[in-house]
Amino acid sequence: MPRFWAIGGAVLALTLAAGSTFALGAAEGPLPKRTTIVEPVRSSFESSVRTMLTPSQSRQAIAAGVLDRDVKSMLKVNHVMRHGEFVWNDANVPDGPTWIRVDLDRQLISIFRAGHEIGTAVTLYGANEKATPAGRFKVQWKRKDHHSSLYDAPMPYTLRLTDDGIAIHGSQVLAGRATHGCIGVPTEFARHLFANMKVGDEVVILG
Repeated sequence: MPRFWAIGGAVLALTLAAGSTFALGAAEGPLPKRTTIVEPVRSSFESSVRTMLTPSQSRQAIAAGVLDRDVKSMLKVNHVMRHGEFVWNDANVPDGPTWIRVDLDRQLISIFRAGHEIGTAVTLYGANEKATPAGRFKVQWKRKDHHSSLYDAPMPYTLRLTDDGIAIHGSQVLAGRATHGCIGVPTEFARHLFANMKVGDEVVILG
């Protein structure tokens, strides 16, 4: 049975048929207080930079309720991801459906294209008085240089998700910070999201 699941920079573990455990990455536990480390963009599709999932492993993830669709590969992140850090590698990943998965509990976001994870980052999310909603959303509109009239704040590379203003956008991602319900990601990572997501693409937020 599945022992632990988290996607995108976190540990990805499941029990295989032979009883062994498959694992990827390490992003569980408390995150360090502050860092601005950024993982450079990588340029290959070799096994050294990603882990391929078998159809059986993908089905196990779906059965466990962690995924709702097939995933073919995930980026290898063999260290604890920190605030301000992201990994991006879409080299040789084919065109195909693109979607985002946000894990509020783990403070992680992942973007998938054609079944392959192409990027992951640590996020900010809404404080208790203005929590980030969980559920399934569609990108309503995109705006590269959006400025919030409500909070008088820049929100670069905005992907709007709800009628009341919840969005994914570039932020200064530091420990201890929160948003007014939006999902804040490193601005350079937001630029990559903006370039890859289209209006109507799906964002799944797990609470």
